[in-house]
Amino acid sequence: MASAKIKKGDNVVILAGKDKGKTGEVSKVMPKDGKVIVAGMNIATRHRKPSQENPQGGIDKIEAAMDISNVAIADPKDGKATRVRFEEKDGKKVRIAVKSGEMIDG
Repeated sequence: MASAKIKKGDNVVILAGKDKGKTGEVSKVMPKDGKVIVAGMNIATRHRKPSQENPQGGIDKIEAAMDISNVAIADPKDGKATRVRFEEKDGKKVRIAVKSGEMIDG
C-alpha cells in the first residue's frame, strides 16, 4: 500500500456505500488492510447469543471497517471531498487540500 493520506481524527466524506455523502471523523486506520473506521458510519448489526460475559445476549450495533478508497478528506473550507497533496513548510511535511489549498495538518 502507498502511504495513507488519511489519519485518525480526520474529517472525511463517504464516497460509496449506504452512508454515501455523509461526513464523519476517522476513529481508526488500518493501513495494512487498506481500511478505515468512521465514527457513527457503516453500522453493522450482530446478533449475539447469551454468554458468560453477556448473559442477556441481544443485538449489538458496531461500526464496521470500510475501504480507504471509499472515503475522501473533507475540505477544511467547505466540507466537500478533496484530494490531498504533500508540501514542505518550515522543514515539515504537511498535507494540503487540493481543492482550496488549505493546510489540513496543524
